[in-house]
Amino acid sequence: MRVVLKGIHCVKRRLASGEIKTHYYAWRGGPAISAKPGAPEFVQAYNEAHAQLRGPKAGTLMTLIAEYKGSSAFTGLAASSRRSYLNYIKLIEVDFGDLPVAALKDRRIRGEFKTWRDSFSATPRKADYAWTTLARVMSFAKDRGMIDANPCERGGRLYGADRTDKLWGEPEIAAMLAVAPPELALALVMAIWTGQRQGDLLALPWSAYDGSHIRLQQSKTGRRLTMPVGQPLKILLDSTERRGPIVLTNTHGHPWTADGFRSSWGKACKKAGVSGLTFHDLRGSAVVRLALADATVPQIATFTGHSLKDVEAILDAHYLGRDVKLAESAIAKLEARTKL
Repeated sequence: MRVVLKGIHCVKRRLASGEIKTHYYAWRGGPAISAKPGAPEFVQAYNEAHAQLRGPKAGTLMTLIAEYKGSSAFTGLAASSRRSYLNYIKLIEVDFGDLPVAALKDRRIRGEFKTWRDSFSATPRKADYAWTTLARVMSFAKDRGMIDANPCERGGRLYGADRTDKLWGEPEIAAMLAVAPPELALALVMAIWTGQRQGDLLALPWSAYDGSHIRLQQSKTGRRLTMPVGQPLKILLDSTERRGPIVLTNTHGHPWTADGFRSSWGKACKKAGVSGLTFHDLRGSAVVRLALADATVPQIATFTGHSLKDVEAILDAHYLGRDVKLAESAIAKLEARTKL
């Protein structure tokens, strides 16, 4: 069987005798391979050279990163989460890959890491994600006994997202439905009637819908949910052509990619005149809609998969503090119970 070795670099040189000789290298600029091409020794030398290239230097932060990337703590993440982490892991590898693990015992290293994070302060969310990724690697290493302490614990955040006013109200929903193509309209209705994350909705198969309920396992929390389907969503689902195993598809009938959906959603928002709101804000909006319909905190948490604490936080701090409809509803209930 013929073995194809990628990246082999060949250089022809004329010897003093006039003879033309070909020299082979594992890659351009890599180590020379003296064995004859096609021989087992040639393949062995090639593999050894590439193994040394891939292998991290022992005793460095790169070894901790390699261990983390090969563990279930990383491979068990959703594909989108892995891609996101890898982007920031590359930043860490460039700046700290050769940092000796022994240096992590120096109390000053936390300051070095903080300075690195602050170098991204012009984009606070990037800075926070970079720090979170580094902290996750350190937490993994500490948990496995590879380091004594995590120097990135409780690092704080630079980005403070205030979503108090980031609520999809009836006007915004109506404006979006008026211009959105059927594929996006279905996604919107599913979001406000289920309160689920974009990734889980884009991956939802038709087999999860039995005509009255939707069953899914949240990719982020692992929670298994059985959600009764409201009549508006049921009517839309039942009238939607099943163009494949996945419920939400693009105009070509193919499952959405995260980037493709984000791009199409952004264009539709612009056309509808909706700004400052994201698809993820529909998840919080679903919580608010349930609360306005007099659903209790436990009922909302059971339906959307939020924790009780998260539902209370959304209702108390992020969305309902300025919602006059709740105040009006409270007064109406009080008036119905008392004459004083």
